[in-house]
Amino acid sequence: MDKFDNNFRLPEHHHPALSALFAFLISLLGFFAIGPVVGFLVAMPFFGGSLQEFTEGFADPLESSAFRLPVFIIQGSATLIGLFIVPAIYLYARERISLRSLFVKRLSITPWLLTAIITITFMAVNSIFIEWNSSVSFPEFMKGFENWAKQTEEAAARMTEYLTAFDNTGQFIVAFFVIAVFAALGEELVFRGILQNMIHKANGNIHVAIWLSAILFSAIHFQFFGFVPRLLLGALFGYLYYWSGNLWIPTFAHFINNGFTLVMIYLHNKGTVGYDIENSEPPSLTAVFLFAIITAGLLFYFRNHFLKNTSDERMAEGV
Repeated sequence: MDKFDNNFRLPEHHHPALSALFAFLISLLGFFAIGPVVGFLVAMPFFGGSLQEFTEGFADPLESSAFRLPVFIIQGSATLIGLFIVPAIYLYARERISLRSLFVKRLSITPWLLTAIITITFMAVNSIFIEWNSSVSFPEFMKGFENWAKQTEEAAARMTEYLTAFDNTGQFIVAFFVIAVFAALGEELVFRGILQNMIHKANGNIHVAIWLSAILFSAIHFQFFGFVPRLLLGALFGYLYYWSGNLWIPTFAHFINNGFTLVMIYLHNKGTVGYDIENSEPPSLTAVFLFAIITAGLLFYFRNHFLKNTSDERMAEGV
């Protein structure tokens, strides 16, 4: 029996590996097709022009700020519908698993506070990997891939700059829901709640499940000059989920990571704070080392907190 129980039970006649593959494909279909189509239809009334102008404009939406809200609506629909609603329906219809079972484990205030602090301190640690990964060079035989990856990275950077150049507070609020709330809910359900659990059921090794899910989580963003820091972030979310047994914990960590970054961008753009979180130098190696020690210590305490709780629960149940 595992030290930690995440209340995830597949039907006996379902093979976990096949279930993981089906779930991943359904999520991709939702994210790249179903969600964006719904979002496109919902976004049309917010444009103000003709259908032809709306469709043609999406060939290069960065040329006009008029497309900022429609882009957020489509992105939000892709995430909320594609990565949350569609997978949740699949999970219940085929696997007979309700979302509630992933969130039922009781939590005190302690893990919420620890999660917030761990996420912030880990951002400082991860900054050094962000800097390293952004300057990686590929061997000569992979130059074609490197050029494609750079073009993809530059396009993503331009899109991020476009979406975070807020004209007003209302746009920031919309962005906050799309980037911080919807992304946390959808991505954590798919990559931790579904894939990590199913892969764990398939091979019995939680570390393989956590890191493989983190690899898929990072790869789906198609930003390979940020692959390693996003992989490490996904692994952090994976361990927080495994130890806590409640999907609210990695969802909250994901929310803190995205929300904190977005708020800092917004405040910097307004001139409220001078620190530019996207373009500033990472902390010194000494500071990163200290943050790494703090993060490791907090993770150790976090794990032991739930290990003790699990042991106490099993003793009470006579297991």
